[in-house]
Amino acid sequence: MDITKLKRIYFIGIGGIGMSALARFFKERGVIVLGYDLTQTDLTRTLQEEGMQIAFEDEVTLVDRAAELVVYTPAIPTSNKIISWYREHNYPVFKRSDVLQWISESLFAVTVAGTHGKTTISTMTAYLLRETGVGCNAFLGGIAVNYNKNYWSDDNNVAVIEADEYDRSFLKLFPDVAVLTAMDADHLDIYGTKEEVEKAFIQYTHNIKPGGTLIAKHGLHRFADLKADKVISYSLQNDAADVYADNIIQHNGTYSFDVSGPGWRIEGIHLPLGGMHNVENAVAAIAVTQVLQANPESVKRALKEFKGIRRRFEYVVRDTQKVYIDDYAHHPEELASLIRSAKTLFPRLRCVVAFQPHLYSRTRDFAEGFADSLALADEVILLDIYPAREMPIEGVSSKIIAEKIVNCPVTILSKEGLLEYVKAAPLELFITAGAGDIDKLVQPIKELILEK
Repeated sequence: MDITKLKRIYFIGIGGIGMSALARFFKERGVIVLGYDLTQTDLTRTLQEEGMQIAFEDEVTLVDRAAELVVYTPAIPTSNKIISWYREHNYPVFKRSDVLQWISESLFAVTVAGTHGKTTISTMTAYLLRETGVGCNAFLGGIAVNYNKNYWSDDNNVAVIEADEYDRSFLKLFPDVAVLTAMDADHLDIYGTKEEVEKAFIQYTHNIKPGGTLIAKHGLHRFADLKADKVISYSLQNDAADVYADNIIQHNGTYSFDVSGPGWRIEGIHLPLGGMHNVENAVAAIAVTQVLQANPESVKRALKEFKGIRRRFEYVVRDTQKVYIDDYAHHPEELASLIRSAKTLFPRLRCVVAFQPHLYSRTRDFAEGFADSLALADEVILLDIYPAREMPIEGVSSKIIAEKIVNCPVTILSKEGLLEYVKAAPLELFITAGAGDIDKLVQPIKELILEK
């Protein structure tokens, strides 16, 4: 499909972080954008303010009969009336990943994939390319705080795209530069086994264009099976990797460090974010900038002003006695990294984590892993599972995680119960985590903490 000739598009699931980036891409190019989403959010309200028409009822009377293209997210259930109507009436209906493929085919594509860190690395990379003058079009899975956007455009023929492994969507992308962060088991409702997850990530690297570059985390399982004409490994601080950090100094929740790469070194970098995992993410992003020949001093200056990504180790409240961090973590490895980083940065503060599990299938598949990770905290609060696209699974609830947590007090609360807890408890280091709708509690929790 020639997307340059489109005049009118309908997005089903327009409020999703990836879908909204595409919607903004077309709106900026003068296309009339309409859509549907299940619930109204801050993001959908912003899209409406930008001139997009959005419906929040799944009724065929609300379809746009003049739409030339219908785009949907795979998270949309098959029972959706609107998508069924469009299919029955033979409209061109395509997944988000198909549209990303069409966009990326005409650009020099930098894609970031992996079960952890891809949103942070893609956002850091796009931010650094923009701020150093290289320039890029950005399609991100998170909101860059510096610009309050998940999408921006540029005249340079470069695109930074977060590559989503859910539903194997990322296999439709053919990058010039590909980043691979991790290949841990996830989305087993799609892949079935960890081995199938790994096979998909290996295939992702096989899609790299001739002459392209792979930037992969040092020590990945089956690293030898990854494929690209040029392979660069990166690590937090293992000097066996091609790109790594050293002289890391932590101070007041931020980091200073140096980064060495093949034939280059940048000293005196300052990262104003918490979490050692974010230092590693910065190493990967810096490696991309050097492949694209960004000025090293400009990279250093820009990173110092990077304000992070919404819900990625985001400081909501931060003073000498109280710290409140909100994070999107929804996988055991992400939770472990989040809690370890927070406790390392604030070792004298008692750490309480409120976690909302995401998906019944993920809770079932990783209950033990979630329990082990959460037990790193001093106290755990579990909310009910956020179902997203799934129907309940018999015997699966937050209770199966709670039962496996040892040597750490754990309570299961409703959302209202969590707010009552925050109002009454003497909190020191408090973390909310999850990929569901726990983010709607962040502002009320912030207000309660500040009131105290």
